[in-house]
Amino acid sequence: MPVPPANKAAAPDAVKLARSLEEFLAAHPHAAIVEDGRLLFDLRLARCSITAEHGRCLLHLWSEERNLVRTVAAVEPRRETLRIETRRFGQTKPQTLTLVPDPDCRTPTARDTARKRYQRALEQALAAAFPDWKVESFRSAMDMENSFGPAYARGVLSRGRAGWAVIGVGPEEPPAVVEGVLTLGILWLAYCREHGDGRRVFHGLRVVMPRGCAAVAQVRMAWLNAELAQWELYELDAATGELTSCAVADTGNLTVQLAHCFDPQAALERCATGVSHLRSALPPELLAASEIRPRSATEVAFSLHGLEYARVRQRLTPGWFTRQDEITFGAGPSETLIDDTTDDMFLDLMDRLLQGRHAASSTRDPLYRLQPERWLESVLRRDLSVLHAGLGGAPVYSQVPAFASASRTLLDLLTVTQQGRLAVLELKADDDLHLPLQALDYWGRVRMLHRAGGLQRNGYFPGIELSAEDPLLLLVAPALRIHPANETVLRHLAPAVPWELIALDEHWRKECRVVLRKRREDRQVCSSR
Repeated sequence: MPVPPANKAAAPDAVKLARSLEEFLAAHPHAAIVEDGRLLFDLRLARCSITAEHGRCLLHLWSEERNLVRTVAAVEPRRETLRIETRRFGQTKPQTLTLVPDPDCRTPTARDTARKRYQRALEQALAAAFPDWKVESFRSAMDMENSFGPAYARGVLSRGRAGWAVIGVGPEEPPAVVEGVLTLGILWLAYCREHGDGRRVFHGLRVVMPRGCAAVAQVRMAWLNAELAQWELYELDAATGELTSCAVADTGNLTVQLAHCFDPQAALERCATGVSHLRSALPPELLAASEIRPRSATEVAFSLHGLEYARVRQRLTPGWFTRQDEITFGAGPSETLIDDTTDDMFLDLMDRLLQGRHAASSTRDPLYRLQPERWLESVLRRDLSVLHAGLGGAPVYSQVPAFASASRTLLDLLTVTQQGRLAVLELKADDDLHLPLQALDYWGRVRMLHRAGGLQRNGYFPGIELSAEDPLLLLVAPALRIHPANETVLRHLAPAVPWELIALDEHWRKECRVVLRKRREDRQVCSSR
């Protein structure tokens, strides 16, 4: 997330402090601010402004719950965190804030204690629910070689030569960790079978989740290959120790809704005055390289290689029914309104974008490292035929909002082949253990919408006759950034999921070229491109 850059007149020390904070935020998009062990701001939900001017570095944080402004006196890296010494206005006594990479701010001791307690509760619940089976070999130790983390308790239920792989996750873990349990479960089943020496036959996998958390896993598990294993899902009530079986279905209890497709040309016309004003304020070189794309019926975004740096929104004029254009710069928690007091900050950010956001920039520059998936998306959107011969020439929808129950999902890219078959593209610029099942979520939602006629009813792909076939699922990442475990998970998907894993050359920012592809039907296909 880019932050407003330092004022040119700022003292070097203030600039250095601001850059240290900025670099940490660029490297940790899920960062949070903690004070005395208490979570103050989850920066995915809050906003943040970092400025260096008049010889001091100011940190401004605000959310719906609280507002905080502090002068930053010093920063000190500590393992994976950043310790920030701050001072309130008018006070000399310092206060300490900690910038952590993840909102789970429990101490290591607290995490270990909770995980050991959960493992004991899980073993007891399994013994009570399956009295004819032996609960054995449970562990939660870190095993980096096989991608197993300490958040998951894994073990075996055995009876003679028969066995079940079992994995569970506790209710105190962050939501993303809880949701990732099925990925680790598939890997755990594969590990058990590989290291069983043929003496035990593993029927399948039993996954145990906290009460009320199984909805997403229910749908995911329905799309696993029933010929390879049996798949069972349970919820554990932490208060009673009761284990409850969950039905598995390809739709579960999810009701998927899709945001209506707006008219991009009408949005550009609606915001024309603000867009013209912003275009005139940009350096010619930056303007030439920028994309100007509507994000909604009342918002137009300016981006450079996928990094949105400014936008024009239509707002109601206070006290009137007329609308006016509002122009902001920065992104995410650092979004700032352009006015007379922020002109210098805006111009500095434009200069930094030109220096740091292009293919030949230093890889250490925070603006180069920010939002690599969006950079990759901007490259592919120009010519999808590089990925698949049947793509290209059809509408390409980017960051499409799709709602299921209480969750909101943004589909990376959604398009259609020349034969009218839908194609869902999930992009990753860095290795991600959970890529296959996250992509499966998006594919399943698009499939549901397509079968219900929801896509064209909401204005997508006008005038195109869509094939009745299920969508293609394309998983795209640089070759060296594909997690080694991804293929194991993909091999366990049901035959009905038409997936293709596409590996790009590592220099995709300069030239996008497919170097390897793997499909369900074959082991490996080397690209001729």
